[in-house]
Amino acid sequence: MEIQIGTSGYSFEDWRGAFYPPDIEKGKMLDYYVRHFHTVEINSTYYRIPHPIVMSKIAQKTPQGFEFIVKVPQSFTHIRQNLENDRKTFLEALKPLEESNKLSGLLAQFPYSFKCNSNTLDYVCMCKEAVAPHQLFVEFRHVSWVNRTMYDRLKAEGIGYVCVDEPPLPGLLKPDLFATTDTAYIRMHGRNAEQWWNGGELRYDYKYSPDILQEWLDKIDKMAAKGKVKKLFMFFNNCHQGKAVADAVTMKQLIK
Repeated sequence: MEIQIGTSGYSFEDWRGAFYPPDIEKGKMLDYYVRHFHTVEINSTYYRIPHPIVMSKIAQKTPQGFEFIVKVPQSFTHIRQNLENDRKTFLEALKPLEESNKLSGLLAQFPYSFKCNSNTLDYVCMCKEAVAPHQLFVEFRHVSWVNRTMYDRLKAEGIGYVCVDEPPLPGLLKPDLFATTDTAYIRMHGRNAEQWWNGGELRYDYKYSPDILQEWLDKIDKMAAKGKVKKLFMFFNNCHQGKAVADAVTMKQLIK
């Protein structure tokens, strides 16, 4: 099973000194990042759809074989109205990554308030059709989604399920590992329970211990041994002050 490890975003000012050289130009951060990782999530697209020229420049900064996962706009996952204009603009923005063979999928992160029922499950499948032919991976935040109906529907539709590591709080998902396609996907958000609901950016202020990373490695090894999943993406989103990149480096070393 191929394993790709990276971070959820790369352009953070508070990574200066923790990962990037303190005096690095912001426009050079990706050039530095690709020396250490072969994949990254682009999360800025959730807030604003970039011009295709921006995505073209990003593609040019990365070597052949580099892989991007791009987050869909918030109009898809949180607003859930009037998608058509954003859909066309978003798909147009993706073309430079698509044409360079560096786009490996799209991420739809739904909020905690988005709970599982027949209508919301239909909506998820509609989103998959809206971004076709790109591979869609979906992340849920509410535990109601962990059920057989969801699993069977996503598997039938070819939609990838995103496993998460987050605090052990009521209503949130447990750190389980399974896949609905031949590509597994993990997002590591940290376990900062005290700041999770009202901490803002501090929600992701958390450093993983080697023991927790080893627990995930054991799960990954078991998945690989079954031989059904061909590839796994693992992205660290505990981005505060460079903790994500430090943990991603540690995980890469453990996997070796």
